Amino acid sequence: MNTHLPATLYPDIEPHRQETLSLDSLHTMYWEESGNPAGVPVVFLHGGPGAGATPAHRRFFDPTYYRIVIYDQRGAGRSTPLGEIRDNTTPHLINDLELLRQHLAIDQWYVFGGSWGSTLALAYGEAHPERCLGFILRGIFLCRNEEIDWFLYGLRNFFPEAWNKLVAPLSATERKDILAAYHQRLMHPDPAIHMPAARTWSTYEGSCSTLLPNPATVNYFGSDTVALGLARMEAHYFSHQIFLPENSLLNNVHRLHHIPAVIVQGRYDAVCPIVSADDLHHAWPQAEYIVIDDAGHSVWEPGIQAALIRATDRFKTRR
Repeated sequence: MNTHLPATLYPDIEPHRQETLSLDSLHTMYWEESGNPAGVPVVFLHGGPGAGATPAHRRFFDPTYYRIVIYDQRGAGRSTPLGEIRDNTTPHLINDLELLRQHLAIDQWYVFGGSWGSTLALAYGEAHPERCLGFILRGIFLCRNEEIDWFLYGLRNFFPEAWNKLVAPLSATERKDILAAYHQRLMHPDPAIHMPAARTWSTYEGSCSTLLPNPATVNYFGSDTVALGLARMEAHYFSHQIFLPENSLLNNVHRLHHIPAVIVQGRYDAVCPIVSADDLHHAWPQAEYIVIDDAGHSVWEPGIQAALIRATDRFKTRR
């Protein structure tokens, strides 16, 4: 894949609508709209789960063409309560997307998501294929047990320094079940216990997300809001096999075969190894599959960023 074709982020824009939506008696969702109010709708699904969205995510879409919908999933970012695991499952997140779509009076939209965002995009699309105009997916994560084990243990093969920091607070016995040890700490009500654990977990992920060291990425992952939402939600979802039947995403992808899709994957993505994208590609051969040979996991890797922008631009010609 040629990663040097020109494709740059669109200019910074501000949302023309920023509101919250009550999801139930506990959770409230932050959402925003930017770009063309009368444009073709596209919804951005952030990673994690729990990482939240940022203003820079608006820049993947032509604001003169797209009606850009960005939101924070329950328990993440500007949605409240931050880090709340009660009533927080994949079926809840799917229903939240439908509630937001209906609230905005959108009939169909494009779905754009990377990492956990690709997971949620597949789960949502398989539940509501009639609402999806197309998919742009990046850094595929199918949340299978082997992928979770890789994240907690396999990454040591490529990032031993980061892994050693992850397990430093754990006893030898706890290191045999890193997920359980961190889950216990992250769910503790005392911030003196859960915040150090959250920062360590989140920084570990950030340290492994780029092909070359990127201190800015690590610092972002270490910030309090990102760290708490990301670490707590990941431990919660990973401990419950993301609240879906085993391998359900691949087993049901046939429901999406008729919908246009682009899959973008970094060759050296260590957080979400390419084997998952390859498995999805074989289960969904109708989707365009783009491998970026000089990239890791992060959406901000130059080749991945460029490929995603080219994909959103190409989708403008489909209507």
